[in-house]
Amino acid sequence: MTSEQALSRLAALCSRGEQAESDLREKLRKWDIAPADADRIIRRLKEENFLSDERYARAFVRDKWRFNGWGRIKIAHALRQKRIAPQWIDQALDDEIDAEAYHDTLMHLMQAKLRTVASREPQAARAALLRFAASRGFESDLCYRCLDEVWRASKLPNDEVTD
Repeated sequence: MTSEQALSRLAALCSRGEQAESDLREKLRKWDIAPADADRIIRRLKEENFLSDERYARAFVRDKWRFNGWGRIKIAHALRQKRIAPQWIDQALDDEIDAEAYHDTLMHLMQAKLRTVASREPQAARAALLRFAASRGFESDLCYRCLDEVWRASKLPNDEVTD
């Protein structure tokens, strides 16, 4: 594949949806495009506004939060793996996630999960809910607050163990 063909294919790909620069560089490497040509292609995609890590971060945060129910920690980790700059990650998380909706999302997820663990011993059920929320990438302080709210609303026995 020539560098012009690679540029054309990547421009078409970027036109269909936001892409991370690291993903495009990996495609160029697999297509055996020379590093100097790859840099030129990436630079041109940025100049022509086909490629923007800031836009990618915003789209990624929006999608993973709304459609996958991921928390801030998991989203930020995934973006760091894509080599997105920390400033774009922080800005996207702040701009795209409403604090109240974020809390409500975790509450809804924990309420749904509670139905599957309610038959366990109270301590085991609470631990399962915390592990579930943490695996979704929510912050531990929010997990504990939501757990207490969900547990009180459920009217299940409260065998709390002090931490």
